[in-house]
Amino acid sequence: MNANKQCFSFFLVCLLVFRLGGFAQDKTAYQKEISEWDKKRAASLLAPDGWINLAGLYWLSAGINRFGSGMDNELVVSQKDIPVRVGNFNLVEGRVVWTTEAGVVVSVADSLITCMTIYEDAKKVPLLALGTWRWNIIKRDDKFGVRLRNLSSLALKQFASIKRYPVNEKWKITAHLEPANANGIAITNVLGQTNTQPSPGRLVFAINGQTYRLDVFREGEQLFILFGDATSGKETYAAGRFLYAAMPDANGNTVLDFNKALNPPCAFSTYATCPLPPKQNILPIAITAGEKDYLVKKGKG
Repeated sequence: MNANKQCFSFFLVCLLVFRLGGFAQDKTAYQKEISEWDKKRAASLLAPDGWINLAGLYWLSAGINRFGSGMDNELVVSQKDIPVRVGNFNLVEGRVVWTTEAGVVVSVADSLITCMTIYEDAKKVPLLALGTWRWNIIKRDDKFGVRLRNLSSLALKQFASIKRYPVNEKWKITAHLEPANANGIAITNVLGQTNTQPSPGRLVFAINGQTYRLDVFREGEQLFILFGDATSGKETYAAGRFLYAAMPDANGNTVLDFNKALNPPCAFSTYATCPLPPKQNILPIAITAGEKDYLVKKGKG
């Protein structure tokens, strides 16, 4: 009898060790997933089209806007390696034409340009280049701006890993998509501009037995969520965070993985123009998952 009990106890111990071992392996696999996600996230920020190399944002006025380091330009770039005048932007009725100053080498896709339409509705926006500098036109409501990048920016060298909360799979939550508000959702950006955006609906989910809702938007083949919570302005970026989720399945369900909550571009650069979470997306609880606030080290370049 004692032998049987000993064998049974040994069996239970082995079973427990096996299950704990499996759990540990699953947990490690998930942590590795988030670690790989972090690496790709950092690489995207540091990429030529990422947010860390932004060096300026200049808003155009109607007509001619001269561009360069000279103080007599309408758009002054105070950098030693920028010519006194690089060229000019001509904004006329929603169309922007670039003209390069004589003797300056500006290219688009390795082709030198002297005069070119660089913004027109519904057409691809080209990227202009001069040495390590890049710029293109962005449009925000009725405003047209020049977004300037420096591929040798000091900020790229100063970039540090983004602090995050410990990875915890409890923040990987199943959510259900409710029908959309047919009138869309008003979204305001950091410039104070407000536009109504279409929404496929709101995600309903539970945390610690309490039900919450987040209005969502569609971005390509993903759901896009702007949200704030009780950590905003304390441990996380004051203006909230972003989160992406897969499109819902046939039953209307998807997964919100708050371990992948990320800082908006404005957390890394004052030259970004981010949307802000609508007031209904400010959660009254602390989402202690995902990225914490990132303070960019100041420096020229």
